[in-house]
Amino acid sequence: MKYVCQICGYVYDEEREKTKFSALPDSWTCPLCGAEKANFKPEREEEEQADAKKEEVSPSVGRETDTDMRQLSFGELSALCSNLARGCEKLYMSEESKLYTELAEYFRRAEPEPEESDMEKLSALIEADLANGYPELAGRAEADSDRGTLRICTWGGKVTRILDALVKRYKREGERLLYDTNVWVCTVCGFVYIGDTAPELCPVCKVPSWKFEKTEGRN
Repeated sequence: MKYVCQICGYVYDEEREKTKFSALPDSWTCPLCGAEKANFKPEREEEEQADAKKEEVSPSVGRETDTDMRQLSFGELSALCSNLARGCEKLYMSEESKLYTELAEYFRRAEPEPEESDMEKLSALIEADLANGYPELAGRAEADSDRGTLRICTWGGKVTRILDALVKRYKREGERLLYDTNVWVCTVCGFVYIGDTAPELCPVCKVPSWKFEKTEGRN
């Protein structure tokens, strides 16, 4: 039996590994991206889910977009401009990328200092994105044949899954998770990796290790 990581695509082959997947401890993680055991699905089930996604049509398609409009916070605007800057960089639009980077920094400075972090609230927001946000957006993109947005949904969903796994690990392990190690963030897709060195290739978007930035903790 083979099990596939939903984040990076790593395949755990029971025959090759000589160990049943069910026999692995709950603390076992993907050797490629660090995802938890729960992020693996049997190969056939994973293929069936992919086929089902192609066939399903989101019930929200065709809904009036005005009902979804809301004012973005400075932090959200900063993240949006930062993502646009990276998109422009990939398209070799250096001048546009620079302008979006400046806007991102402006909105970042305007964002009020965050309140004490609430891990339960963060978990709820991540789970809502995985359960509703990305499937809804992917449904609309599929209906419009918007390949760019579909790629965003694919990458964004995988990055959000690893964030979900890391938040759950942090809730269990606390600061021990981050002790004597580093946190790396892919500057292209946002994938987060915990380890001494960045992975040779990003498990999500496949860019090389030099595209990762080490995140420094706040004082």
